[in-house]
Amino acid sequence: MQLCHTPRATSAVFDDPNLVSSAGLVPVLTLAQSAGLQELAQTHLSVPTDKGANAGLKVTSLVAGMVAGADSIDDMALLRHGGMGRVFANAYAPSTLGSFLRSFSFGHVRQLDAVASRFLTRLASQAPLVATSKDSSERVMLDIDDTIIEVHGYAKQGSSYGYSGVRGLNALLATVSTSESAPMVVAQRLRKGSCGSPRGAARLVADALKTTRTLSTSSTQRPLVRADSAFYGYATIGAALRAGADVSVTVRMDPKVKAAIATIDQDAWTPIEYTDAVFDEQAGRWVSRAEVAEIPFTAFTSKKKAEHVTGRLVVRRIPDLNPSAKNGQETLFATWRFHAFFTTTDHDVADTVAADKTHRGHAIIEQVHSDLKNSALAHMPSGVFNANAAWLVLAVMTFNLTRAAATVTGPTLAKATTATIRRKLIAVPARIASSARRITIHLPVGWPWQDAWRRLFAHGQDPPPIATS
Repeated sequence: MQLCHTPRATSAVFDDPNLVSSAGLVPVLTLAQSAGLQELAQTHLSVPTDKGANAGLKVTSLVAGMVAGADSIDDMALLRHGGMGRVFANAYAPSTLGSFLRSFSFGHVRQLDAVASRFLTRLASQAPLVATSKDSSERVMLDIDDTIIEVHGYAKQGSSYGYSGVRGLNALLATVSTSESAPMVVAQRLRKGSCGSPRGAARLVADALKTTRTLSTSSTQRPLVRADSAFYGYATIGAALRAGADVSVTVRMDPKVKAAIATIDQDAWTPIEYTDAVFDEQAGRWVSRAEVAEIPFTAFTSKKKAEHVTGRLVVRRIPDLNPSAKNGQETLFATWRFHAFFTTTDHDVADTVAADKTHRGHAIIEQVHSDLKNSALAHMPSGVFNANAAWLVLAVMTFNLTRAAATVTGPTLAKATTATIRRKLIAVPARIASSARRITIHLPVGWPWQDAWRRLFAHGQDPPPIATS
């Protein structure tokens, strides 16, 4: 590919008032309107003074900017260029939106959490966001984990050094997913950077499971809450059990767990599909260096009896290879590295091998962390903690809205990242023309993903009815 003209024969002028750079905002905001985003924000937010006036329009402006790729308050100016005023009204200036966010208190952030939960429920009535296979025994997976959003300088309220050694703010997220659908964020909370991972996790799990129950799903099984060892405690696990879910949580290798592992019989270990594994068709089993076994286990026996939780301790072991063996004497006997997790899932629902494979799927939440950090959470835009907390909730709403828009277009983009969806459906240049009081959006000829764009646009012309509860 090369230029058709020399630089001297090329000129550029910013003078066309009818061009827009992100025509995909039209069908995406139509979807948001169908799900009642503006109405929900206007109803549930009570930010005081003139800064909080027209909260519904301001929330919609912030979400629209994030959908188009904004990762700071200044970036919201992209909503006010060219022909945007001909297809969108009341796009607020970045300074106005910044003042709006800085007026939030913790209570207003929780109000915005309520908006996000209801918005996701309504989006689920527009698109199959939590789709399950035809087999009603498939489980819905709820993953919980935290991540550090790096910040720079000392002006950010709440920023400090946490477990990662990086200065930042701590975001706790809960996602829901199935084998047929990509993760959706059902709960979120921003904490100070130095807080421990399980802080507030019990409340977040309860909120997440409450939202998950409102999403349409044909599964008849209990949801499964997956988490790493930082969340292995009665507060989090008890909250999940009380909400009617099972748990699959990595345990810390304390003396009690090590003693339990030592009682597992050598004949109980089963090879599994793992790195470098080979399936032996004649024997009908995997030839693998990784093996799993399980043993009955009661967690939290140091606490009062009412807080004891019975379940299964599933253990995966892999050889602890001596890195210097190739240069000298090999080990005299096999040594192993163990990874154990505690689950309350019944053995009839998932045997040892299936439980281990399901637990390893918890890593899917890291993809959500990466996706958000490559989008609106590339920065925490304000020095005010509550403004950043509101920004996190808005980023999650944007993530879910973008995922819903991609799901409407069909399976091809349903599991794509936000950046891919934006590139193919949102960042489409267009020219706006009007005739006989009708607006026509002229899009590029030969756009590779025009069929998907048309399906999204057509959905907005006749959206399904939504529940208003």
